[in-house]
Amino acid sequence: AFEKAWKAACSSTGPTTVFAVPKKKIYLLKPITFAGPCRANNIMFQIFGTIKASRDMKDYENDRRHWIKFESLQNFRVKGGGTIDGNGQIWWQNSCKVNTRLPCKDAPNAVTFYECNNIIVSNLKFRNSQKMHVSFDKCADVKVVRLFVAAPENSPNTDGIHVTATQNIQISRCVIKTGDDCISIVSGSRNVKATDITCGPGHGISIGSLGAGNSGAQVSDVVVNRAILTGTSNGVRIKTWQGGSGYARNIQFQNIAMNNVTNPIIIDQNYCDRDEPCHEQASAVRVSNVMYKNIKGTSASKVAINLECSKSVRCHEIVMQDVSLASQRPEYVEASCVSVDLTRRGIVTPLCSPN
Repeated sequence: AFEKAWKAACSSTGPTTVFAVPKKKIYLLKPITFAGPCRANNIMFQIFGTIKASRDMKDYENDRRHWIKFESLQNFRVKGGGTIDGNGQIWWQNSCKVNTRLPCKDAPNAVTFYECNNIIVSNLKFRNSQKMHVSFDKCADVKVVRLFVAAPENSPNTDGIHVTATQNIQISRCVIKTGDDCISIVSGSRNVKATDITCGPGHGISIGSLGAGNSGAQVSDVVVNRAILTGTSNGVRIKTWQGGSGYARNIQFQNIAMNNVTNPIIIDQNYCDRDEPCHEQASAVRVSNVMYKNIKGTSASKVAINLECSKSVRCHEIVMQDVSLASQRPEYVEASCVSVDLTRRGIVTPLCSPN
């Protein structure tokens, strides 16, 4: 039924075409791709009811990486106040991160936008994704507004909003509670703005990981403004693997409240998310021109500011202005800074010793 309705909407010649999922209805959906290009100039995909993913893992044998995919669409809106439920529990149980005796296999992202331009995704609820909740891959001119994203704190790889190879994306007024990054921004992304974000539980707001497998990475012009993070395992994080190349630059984290956050401010250029150790390498993604401004609150870890930059490619033009982080417990917090050129403005606590 969905495929037939989409075909009709995509081929319509009217000024605005509406594809609607009715209120108070629950639809069980197997993997599906809503593909363009369409004859219709403006398509509005309205979700008033609930869409739930098939729990039968055999349904995903042709493509284990996607459940709902929007591909090659322009002037496209998804909205409506309804719910997209990934029914992810069966996938989490079979994850090698949960059961280390199992082989590591792909799980589908709940919703992927691939090569879409001029799109708005607004006023929707996402729950219990199999892997990432919403992914934007090779998109441009995107607005994401008023999403509520929720999955258990222990659910593996359930990033809230994932941005890869995407330019000119604005994410605003979103509440995200997951088992992984609230927002993750990876290579090829430029002009990313995240504003009025409520995050936690989860792994915080991350740029990266970048440079895995000696790859090149480019991320630039990222602004995170007005965010509240509560109980997350990281606050604002830049993470890169040793041996990578390229850059992460022109990044601003500002007006952020941290409530009982582990690693509130962290640059980790020795990121290593695998069982065997990662050896020291001579090349690294170059991190430069990063501003941390008006970041205040409490740290759950003794080290509240941890800038662990590459010994071979120092972090340049890192600025901290009006940063105040105290311990959640009655103890002092510390700052650790390695291989970083750091400028302080205003009051910054805790302080790094010069390195």
